[in-house]
Amino acid sequence: MGFKRAGLAIAVLLATALALYFIFIPAQGDYPKSFGFGKTATAADIATVDFDIRPDGKGLPAGEGRADSGRVIYVAKCAACHGADGKEIKGVKLPGPPLVTSAKGKSKTIGNYWPYATTLFDYVKRTMPYNAPGSLSNDEVYALSAYLLSANKFISENTVMNARSLPKVVMPARDLFVRDDRKGGNEVK
Repeated sequence: MGFKRAGLAIAVLLATALALYFIFIPAQGDYPKSFGFGKTATAADIATVDFDIRPDGKGLPAGEGRADSGRVIYVAKCAACHGADGKEIKGVKLPGPPLVTSAKGKSKTIGNYWPYATTLFDYVKRTMPYNAPGSLSNDEVYALSAYLLSANKFISENTVMNARSLPKVVMPARDLFVRDDRKGGNEVK
């Protein structure tokens, strides 16, 4: 009798699962062509993010900037989310993470986590400012990079950041990352 009850219980469970599947999972053709938000990306939209910047600097665009002009841009376009000087403020929750930290800070940010200075340029160019991503010129991004690297004490205030100098900045977290040198299979590098 025990095996018959177990078999019956399994049959009931399977029937219930199949019924629920067909009730709650719509057929492929039931999805709308559009969900009513967003827009189709134009070639110009795609061009703003269609670039690759490697740790060695390959892919960095022309342009340059210094920390003093970067500070002015930071105050105008970054401080609202990251604070007036980019540092964490006790008791205040900013919309964005702090950008200037000590090597022992808890936040994973430029000062203690990012392995390459070129990553800073790439990230800022693609995603900042939050309300208008991709709107900064190359010179503005180099200037912001110079300001943030200077504020984190990785370069002097007078260092000019450009496609030649940015990859030469040695970040403190560089040795904390392991280079993927695997061979074979689908390699994406």
